[in-house]
Amino acid sequence: MKKTAALALLFIMLSASVLQAGKLMVPMDDTQNDHLRAYGLAYWVLDELKENVEWLLNYRGGSFMFDSDGRIEKQANLWGITTKPVSDSEYASILATIEEENMEKVLLEKAPKIGVYSPPDEKPWDDAVLLVLDYAKIPHDKFYDREVMADAINKFDWIHLHHEDFTGQLGKFYAAYRNASWYRAEVSRELLEAQKFGFKKIPQLKLAVARKFKQFIADGGFLFAMCSAADTFDIALAADGVDIVAPEIDGDSIDPLAQSKLDYSKSLAFENFKLITNPMIYEYSDIDTSNNYVSEPGTFMLFDFSAKLDPIPTMLNQNHRNVIAGFFGQTTAFRKSLVKSNITILAENNDGVSVKYLRGDYGKGFFCFYGGHDPADVSHLVGEGPTNLALHKNSPGYRLILNNVLFPAAKQKERKT
Repeated sequence: MKKTAALALLFIMLSASVLQAGKLMVPMDDTQNDHLRAYGLAYWVLDELKENVEWLLNYRGGSFMFDSDGRIEKQANLWGITTKPVSDSEYASILATIEEENMEKVLLEKAPKIGVYSPPDEKPWDDAVLLVLDYAKIPHDKFYDREVMADAINKFDWIHLHHEDFTGQLGKFYAAYRNASWYRAEVSRELLEAQKFGFKKIPQLKLAVARKFKQFIADGGFLFAMCSAADTFDIALAADGVDIVAPEIDGDSIDPLAQSKLDYSKSLAFENFKLITNPMIYEYSDIDTSNNYVSEPGTFMLFDFSAKLDPIPTMLNQNHRNVIAGFFGQTTAFRKSLVKSNITILAENNDGVSVKYLRGDYGKGFFCFYGGHDPADVSHLVGEGPTNLALHKNSPGYRLILNNVLFPAAKQKERKT
């Protein structure tokens, strides 16, 4: 009897060993409890454990696969992230499916160093990227003009541009907020900072900063911008020293030939755009197609790409939704007719004329522009409190930001296709 019982126990133990999962999967389809924190878990594994992560493109919403590790499972449980043990045989079946379908396995090897270009006071509004980085528990450093001008940004792999106005028009808030204490304080602070670097005007400093970021990309960096940081970046580069700022804002007259002097070869994503220089109009150019929170935001649709042939746009579009609710911003969407032909459009609005999300290459690096202010708030306004992402932990719009954050971690050969 004792011998029989011992054999039975040994059989159970051996069976359990065979069935024990060799992998741990974080599914990213509708079964996932917290999509946003899942990205943080992937970053944590790369950063803290120094272990590789497999990103299964187009498999169950772009799932993550880890080697079985009790520390990872414990961290996932702590953060409320759905996981699934995967046996060796199940893993082999998943790989077979990936091989046969429009899917791909990409290896993430090293946690990218994340930087956010953000003013010291962050102004009277929040920033979606900072919100989601904090919520996902992804470490990052904030910096501003001094660090840029001192070439201290080269330590970063990935940089986000807080919704800055690189034309130096202070967000074109002159019409609505020129008498507000925060606006006047910002004018004084920005002007003082420009003068410290030998510039007479704010637009001159912002152009110099934009040039530094352009060089950062050329040298192999990854840059992400949302809302007005995207179009004003290109406008400033195209203007390149031409005065396009109204006297109410910078104290002297606009160059009467400013429009004709724009050099679109210096901009990254947009061309042939027309400036809007009136300080009383809350727009920089005709790049933006929105009506300043008046019309309906509609929806935008993510494009499908070949995971095996086009891994970069596929990575950037990983999601559990293909159609996503729109949201406004000072720059809500980009006019499709003004997007350069070498740019990859990742998502279009349902209006047929505007682009929500795009990417491009410059030099050795990469940039990505995303229209709108807050993916979880249709019309986030100046002065509103920050969005509570615990209430939007499955936001498909926020997932697009985090796809970009993890992108530099991809194995080098995956990024160079």
